Amino acid sequence: MNQDINNIESAGSVDVYGARVHNLKNIDVTIPHNSLSVITGLSGSGKSSLAFDTIFAEGQRRYIETFSSYARNMFGSLERPDVDKITGLSPVISIEQKTVNKNPRSTIGTTTEIYDFFRLLFARMGEAKSYLSGSPMVKYTKDKIVDLIVEQYEGKKIYVLAPLVKNRKGHYKELFENLRKKGYLYVRVDGELTELEYGMKLNRYQNHTVELVIDRMKASTSDMQRLRSTVESALKQGDKQMMVMDMDSGEVRHYSQHLMDPETGLSYPEPAPHNFSFNSPQGACRRCKGLGFVSAVDEEKVIPDKTKSIYDGAIVSLGRYKNSLIFWQIEAICKQYGHDLKTPVEKLPHEALGDILDGTDMRLDIRNETMSTSHYSGSYDGLVKYIEMQQDEDAGADANKWSGKFFSRAVCPECGGNRLNKTSLHFFIDGKNIAHVANMDIADLYEWTQGLEDRLDQTKRVVAEEILKEIRSRLKFLLDVGLDYLSLNRDSASLSGGESQRIRLATQIGSQLVNVLYILDEPSIGLHQRDNVRLINSLKQLRDNGNSIIVVEHDKDIMKEADYIVDIGPGAGRHGGEVVFQGTPSQLLAANTLTSSYLNGDKEIKVPERRREGNGKYLRINGASGHNLKHVDLNLPLGKFICVTGVSGSGKSSLINGTLHPLLSKKFYRSIEEPLSYESVEGIENIDKVVTVDQSPLGRSPRSNPATYTGVFSDIRKLFVELPDSKLRGYKPGRFSFNVSGGRCETCKGNGYRTIEMNFLPDVLVPCEECHGKRYNRETLEVRYKGKSISDVLEMTVNQAVDFFENVPVILKKIKVLQDIGLGYIKLGQPSSTLSGGENQRVKLATELAKKDTGKTLFILDEPTTGLHFEDIRVLMKVINKLVDKGNTMVVIEHNLDVVKCADWIIDLGPGGGREGGCIMAEGTPEDFIKSDTPTSAFLKQELQ
Repeated sequence: MNQDINNIESAGSVDVYGARVHNLKNIDVTIPHNSLSVITGLSGSGKSSLAFDTIFAEGQRRYIETFSSYARNMFGSLERPDVDKITGLSPVISIEQKTVNKNPRSTIGTTTEIYDFFRLLFARMGEAKSYLSGSPMVKYTKDKIVDLIVEQYEGKKIYVLAPLVKNRKGHYKELFENLRKKGYLYVRVDGELTELEYGMKLNRYQNHTVELVIDRMKASTSDMQRLRSTVESALKQGDKQMMVMDMDSGEVRHYSQHLMDPETGLSYPEPAPHNFSFNSPQGACRRCKGLGFVSAVDEEKVIPDKTKSIYDGAIVSLGRYKNSLIFWQIEAICKQYGHDLKTPVEKLPHEALGDILDGTDMRLDIRNETMSTSHYSGSYDGLVKYIEMQQDEDAGADANKWSGKFFSRAVCPECGGNRLNKTSLHFFIDGKNIAHVANMDIADLYEWTQGLEDRLDQTKRVVAEEILKEIRSRLKFLLDVGLDYLSLNRDSASLSGGESQRIRLATQIGSQLVNVLYILDEPSIGLHQRDNVRLINSLKQLRDNGNSIIVVEHDKDIMKEADYIVDIGPGAGRHGGEVVFQGTPSQLLAANTLTSSYLNGDKEIKVPERRREGNGKYLRINGASGHNLKHVDLNLPLGKFICVTGVSGSGKSSLINGTLHPLLSKKFYRSIEEPLSYESVEGIENIDKVVTVDQSPLGRSPRSNPATYTGVFSDIRKLFVELPDSKLRGYKPGRFSFNVSGGRCETCKGNGYRTIEMNFLPDVLVPCEECHGKRYNRETLEVRYKGKSISDVLEMTVNQAVDFFENVPVILKKIKVLQDIGLGYIKLGQPSSTLSGGENQRVKLATELAKKDTGKTLFILDEPTTGLHFEDIRVLMKVINKLVDKGNTMVVIEHNLDVVKCADWIIDLGPGGGREGGCIMAEGTPEDFIKSDTPTSAFLKQELQ
């Protein structure tokens, strides 16, 4: 329920005066404290400029300004946003939709700190078992050890031993000499009693076990003083461990003040939280260093096509046959097995291929026309070792990069992907070790922790209660934001932007901070309608804790539940940047804005009158089983607009982004990315390329812009080269590029501005005094087409450029498409970093639309409505329909019902997330689909009625 507006106003407000960042037009905005406020508007209208680049940037700058000048310099430059004044600003925390942590050691558990509480719980509560025998580990006091010896050996002659060396190499000459000088007479070496002698030493290249004989005695209650003294000496020499050997039978028993397996003598250190951390040497698996995976040379990457022969280049790392030693060696191996280099690899014996890859010690008979027959007795180490050697630091960057192409990640064979060493994995609570706990779905883990105290003994229960209380509260926050299908062991880098944002949101709720201003960027992204209510409740909880929430959002449900709404518009780019409305949701419904017209039903995205029939052909993937997919058979009817839907974590991304896209990329572009597991694919001949269109910035460089990305800038440069002035001066197309020397301004390197370092103050960007922001030198700017220089053309909007180049078809065709899809307001030379995600995506789609097309392209879009207003979605649908009308296939992962209802075909995964998902629940046209019983069909039925 929305808060009363009078209560909101009485709490004060954040007041922004004269904001001019990016396209904001000197606007004044008031946002109430202790409210859930939404900033909405068209993509590119200035929402993020207000929320993040003005309010958050100023809050962050003020915080950093409280530091010393030395500390401020460590944080780099923080420019003051272009705004007259901001009052009422409390500490600001920004939660954006970005996967910021690419560290492979970062997991959901470490990010939320829940794993830290589990480490503490296992260190205090865990029951240790031996990884050798499976028996419970025990530890004894000194008195208990004395009592046990008397009980077990009463009246028997025994040796009391102190373990010094356990299965390690060395000669131990110094150790033996020190013991001899201390008066000790005997040691037990590798199970044999030996008298200590001067100069005694062992074979340094073999593993040895050494125990010191502390005393030979008869165990008896009548000589307890001697036994206590002997035990004390043994524990001191053996680092709190000791052994007793029966002189007659030779039977050995182990005793320890540490955790110990009495059967084998295996000892564990006293558990501490760091023993359960994969980021600590004490806890991490020795093989993978706590990563859970190892990199190994992948035979499939070294020899991708086994139908080829080695002579014809089957071994990618070597290429075609050359007259060199390594080929002579491989040829000799082939001949040992009755084949030659021209035999297809698939027909070589498995043993021969193993020798080629892993090396061999056999005597190689090398024959070559350039040399006489020789018996090569040197070792052949194999291709795998050769490639691995190129990963050494000494090999150089180029060799590292080259060899890296042949490696793949594999689950660590030692820890099984659990990241921890054997000792850490053998502490149990209620039958589960910490890896079992970290791999459970959040929902299952929350259920397991319920009542866990009741399954512990009284002593442990008292200690566990507070720890479990913290764990349960944090798990509950993750459940409340719809992340029940994830596990604590999930890599942070593998999360979607929406998942990362909601995890940070859950972490902030758990922190219990008050009087903080939170700014969120579309928290509903990636969230199914079913989970939206829980997200809204989480936002309200954060507000009710005494905080202010600003959400940049377009979701109808969140807007309706907000306390206050700011609508930025009326258009995008230079046509936006104004406050067209600010007030409550009920007041917005009565207003006259583009947003209100969609909320009150005056405007809507219409359902198409008919669904496309497609071309009758299919692309099929059989038996997809990556991640949580349960041997799914995916049938894509080609020539249609297909929506892949399902609740969060149901397997949509695993099926499309993890299986379909890498599979097709490998086929068409020889991509080295491996698809997730699947059995077979059919119908791949029915398409000729695959294109993924996302919202990332254009091109590979921050200097990219719409003109360079669409390719129209090359045509514009060619046009300028053909001008009389250019021909007279001998200018080539490179003359009109701002990326290379020649025509650009060398003072600013074609940027149009210079960066002035202010040492302890933020760096300042100032227009270049040489070119005055025009990017080019004076001679280049003297060449003009219809009175405009190349710099003037880059400053044109798409609308202006369409009129300007109306008589140049090759240029007009490319920029007219940008205009047709609603991007007429952006400049041709506008840096891609200043475009919104939705604008970047539409530029990419327009580029594809302008290309000559075979009608056999498969497009993949992952949640294309991210950051898009209702009106932007209408324009996006127009572009999608144009591409599909050409005969192409569009596969879109989407939750937004405005998009789903326009699809020709729907494929719905579920029924739940994580382990509960991974099945195709229903598929068909929207009209057929709503007859099924799935979470998605229930919501779509309401939309279509």
